Amino acid sequence: MKSMNSNIWNEKGATLSVNNAVKEYSITEVEIIDAIKAGKLQYKLNYAHGNSYYKLVRSEVERFVISKYGESYLKKQKQRVEKEIINNELRKLRKQIKLLEKRKIELETEEKSTPPPSRWA
Repeated sequence: MKSMNSNIWNEKGATLSVNNAVKEYSITEVEIIDAIKAGKLQYKLNYAHGNSYYKLVRSEVERFVISKYGESYLKKQKQRVEKEIINNELRKLRKQIKLLEKRKIELETEEKSTPPPSRWA
């Protein structure tokens, strides 16, 4: 596979790890490694906290998934991932709302129990 612009490796969201590709596109590590060996996917070896992992180009992974399973499969996987992201965000927001409502009640209770300041003191 011809070498892509080196900037693609630094663009946010343009790359993903093998583990994330497996999760996002419901493909196996074996499929990814076979595609790398066949020259269909480029990779870079990266390190995080002393552990190595392969970094892939997202657009190439998507082309690979389309060629293997079809465009409707890719669309379905993207929708599933987006739905998971939305559900996680909603969960976080519900938790934040509960915390804010609790704090509001605390402030209102404190406000009621504190006497007003004397005008003549």
